[in-house]
Amino acid sequence: MTDTTGRRWHDMGGLDAGPLDPAEHDFALWEKRVDALMVLASAKGLFTVDGLRRALEDMGEEAFESMSYYERWIASVNQNLLEAGVYSIEELGARMEDISKRGTTYSEAANG
Repeated sequence: MTDTTGRRWHDMGGLDAGPLDPAEHDFALWEKRVDALMVLASAKGLFTVDGLRRALEDMGEEAFESMSYYERWIASVNQNLLEAGVYSIEELGARMEDISKRGTTYSEAANG
């Protein structure tokens, strides 16, 4: 979608977002891990910034509006790693199933 300004739905650059206090947000451990994964995989040449951006923009407006910043980034990283052949959908599904059996906390995983 494009409005009369030529912006697509994901283009928020320059729009007023109100005041921002960076001290109000302490990153969750999983968010830090997403950032680290993105940096490491990019450094290994598994994808480019352009590839990440393409995957973000291909998500569609509904996904873009309903997902957090780092949820969008991990979805983009995952899409790029799938496209690079790092793992398959089947391998990802099997690994996710194995991990879900561990429990929902680190303590459950360590004692499970």
